[in-house]
Amino acid sequence: MSWLSEVFHKGGPFFIVNTFFLAIVIGVIVERSIYFLGRGHLNAKAFLEQLRKLLSANNVDRAKKLCDATTAPVARVAKAGLNRLHRGEAAVAQAMEETMTDTLPEVKTRIGALWSLANISTLVGLLGTITGLIATFAAIGDANPADRQKRLSDGISEAMYNTAYGLSIALVCMIGHLLLSAAMKKVVADLEAFSLRFENLLADGGNTAAQSRAPAAPTEDENQSA
Repeated sequence: MSWLSEVFHKGGPFFIVNTFFLAIVIGVIVERSIYFLGRGHLNAKAFLEQLRKLLSANNVDRAKKLCDATTAPVARVAKAGLNRLHRGEAAVAQAMEETMTDTLPEVKTRIGALWSLANISTLVGLLGTITGLIATFAAIGDANPADRQKRLSDGISEAMYNTAYGLSIALVCMIGHLLLSAAMKKVVADLEAFSLRFENLLADGGNTAAQSRAPAAPTEDENQSA
């Protein structure tokens, strides 16, 4: 801890500012990781197969309950289509498209901010470097040799610490952005593929459900008795 406090002391005010941005970066990465590994994660193929079995058995209510059991974007899109199942294919497609449009910002949120934070942390580190160099050059004109040595050391330390710290934070941002963007693209691709396949499934399931609920046609014996 004494080494850490010494680093913060030598790093100067911009080192502390960058620590604040580092906390934001870590928060964004952790929150997005929890989302993609938790409530944003769902095996779309397995989920579609479960829905296919329920719709084949004409069990729409259980299919809706299955969607309600998770908050994943795929499940919300599926629930929107199920709610419009008996209003026709156009209504189903519109509902699913609207829900997917509302869901995508939730999937993509805050990931783009990492790139901006990488640039900000680099610039803040550069400012710390410049202030350290200013202190170094100011020490050159100091008349007292003892103070000159200390001020030179402090100025160079501040410059180097800020440079290294800013670049390190930018590196964390870029790696986090790379990994989270890959996870986001996978979720979006799965969502788009699921939406298309489920829309086709609902079209078939909707016709089957409509036929099963339609009144039976009178038989020949019933017509003769009438």
